Amino acid sequence: MAEPARAADRIDTAPAFTPEAVAELNARFADASPADMLQQMLRSIAPGRIALVSSFGAESAVLLHLVAGVDRSVPLIFVNTQKMFGDTLAYRDELAERLGFTDLRVVRPDPYVLAQRDATGLRWSYDPDGCCAIRKVEPLSRALGGFDAWISGRKGFQAGRSNLPRFELDEGRLKINPLAGWSKADLDAYFDEHQLPRHPLEAQGYPSIGCSPCTSKVRPGEDPRAGRWRGWDKVECGIHTPPATGDDQPVF
Repeated sequence: MAEPARAADRIDTAPAFTPEAVAELNARFADASPADMLQQMLRSIAPGRIALVSSFGAESAVLLHLVAGVDRSVPLIFVNTQKMFGDTLAYRDELAERLGFTDLRVVRPDPYVLAQRDATGLRWSYDPDGCCAIRKVEPLSRALGGFDAWISGRKGFQAGRSNLPRFELDEGRLKINPLAGWSKADLDAYFDEHQLPRHPLEAQGYPSIGCSPCTSKVRPGEDPRAGRWRGWDKVECGIHTPPATGDDQPVF
């Protein structure tokens, strides 16, 4: 008697979140607090499929504290561009330890790519977009492999980020912005209420902190992000901008 034919294996390649699902999430959590939204996303909607990404910058402690209050085992991704301030690295270690995160993942640029595209380490000085692409965008993309969603610390009040939704699709992956509706006053109040440590560079005139070569002090009256890539027509590192296509694709 012939054995029944074995059913062919099928691999589900459909995205975990569709545009329709993202719209539903934005409607569902329109009035929810960040803490409630994070609790449902991390424990019910997508447990084990979400990563938290942090630059450990001037305002990062708020989101880190909120997530730690729900689940300290969430994978916490930090991109060490190898151009970071030493103060940022120390602050990262202090906050991660203080808040009890158990899965801190530090990702770095591909050394082969650096040798080919930034052997002198000075690409930031003549091609900041290309520098960000090889030192930040590609490493993060690599680190997010296997996750269906990630949590971002962006806020709507920041320059170029008005009308920021709580949920959006980014290269087929759900990006969650719990603090999209928060103001600077909200962040400051949260810091005070929970006695969170500040980034040591903030008191020295750095309200927005990235890589050391491309971060400068902000003068009174300037936008908080005015010190990022000063002198260049650039406001984002590339992580939060649509991917280039065709001839505009960055060369790593």
